[in-house]
Amino acid sequence: MEFKAFKMDGLGNDFVIIDNRSNNVELTKDQIIRICDRKFIGCDQLIFVKKSNKGDAEMEFYNSDGSISGACGNGTRCVAFLIFKETDKKVVDLFVGSNLLKSKILENSEVETIIGVPKTHWKDIPMSENLDTKNLGIEIIDKNNSSSKGGVAVNVGNPHVIFFVDNIDDFDLKKIGPIVENNKLFPEKCNFTLANKIGNNHYRVKVWERGAGLTKACGTAACATAVAANLEKLENSSTEIEFGLGKLIINIDQDKKIHMRGPVSDIKEIKINI
Repeated sequence: MEFKAFKMDGLGNDFVIIDNRSNNVELTKDQIIRICDRKFIGCDQLIFVKKSNKGDAEMEFYNSDGSISGACGNGTRCVAFLIFKETDKKVVDLFVGSNLLKSKILENSEVETIIGVPKTHWKDIPMSENLDTKNLGIEIIDKNNSSSKGGVAVNVGNPHVIFFVDNIDDFDLKKIGPIVENNKLFPEKCNFTLANKIGNNHYRVKVWERGAGLTKACGTAACATAVAANLEKLENSSTEIEFGLGKLIINIDQDKKIHMRGPVSDIKEIKINI
């Protein structure tokens, strides 16, 4: 089977996008895993774009291990830019299930997406037991064998746990990422972020994504980190979240809705034969 697809990324967080609005490409889990494999095409997530009666399109996200992802912030921004290039619409309405993600196309290939209102109640993460989501008391060990405890749980369409540490480079994310992702507290697993404050409302982060592993950037992790950093007063906050290849700006409005802004890459058309 051969079909056309698109390759895009947001700050190195990369995607294969399959436009099923006029096609009907169906893939097995094994085929999704193969496409995401960097020895073949390679990406963090695979995205299906489908027709929508409610908005411009619907999206389905799949992680590189073939599992379904409930949300993908950078992927949403990429799809919004793709539709903008096709239609010249500066405001793009995309749905994931019943959730509307409204995106605005800005100058210099920047896209701002409204992610929605974060959830912090333990049942909404979801978690398997009633714990204080502001401090889970999960232990992580750094490269010097020093222990620290903490973890803030936030759901922004998918579950995240954020640890604020002095130096994110002190930790081997490939080693501790899978441990936190698969912690028994999280029946749906979780995304894991290390963050350290480097200035006023400015954090540097590294992310381990459930189902995808170590990624260069993660939009929903940026949103979750901004929420965790501003738990005492979410409304009208603005936070810079810095990844290895650039920043996302996370603004939370007076209604506690998260607005995520940042650049997307050029669109590369590819052919996949699988």
